[in-house]
Amino acid sequence: MPPTPPTNSEFLPGTLYMLVLRALSGGPLHGYAIARRIKEASEEALTVEEGSLYPALNRMLTKGWLTSEWGTSETNRKARFYQLTAAGRKQLVAENREFEKLVRGIQLVMKNA
Repeated sequence: MPPTPPTNSEFLPGTLYMLVLRALSGGPLHGYAIARRIKEASEEALTVEEGSLYPALNRMLTKGWLTSEWGTSETNRKARFYQLTAAGRKQLVAENREFEKLVRGIQLVMKNA
């Protein structure tokens, strides 16, 4: 039986922001589409639950990394669409840099410890 995909409560600290910012780097998406893009891009290895996604999106709006506007989803439902700001693009670069540093540190420990 394959292992259960990690939920965002099991993500490394800070990675949820990075994943959301990356998912939005291709253009505006509503919340469900963000979660779906992360799941599909990770080949279903990562699942972002609504209970963590929407609070994170609200924090990112407050930080100025995102803007949002109401629109209609592909299923004709009213949905809030989120889009990266210039500050969000800058934050994505910073988050990616820090993540790569963390991964490199873990790799060094696994190799040398």
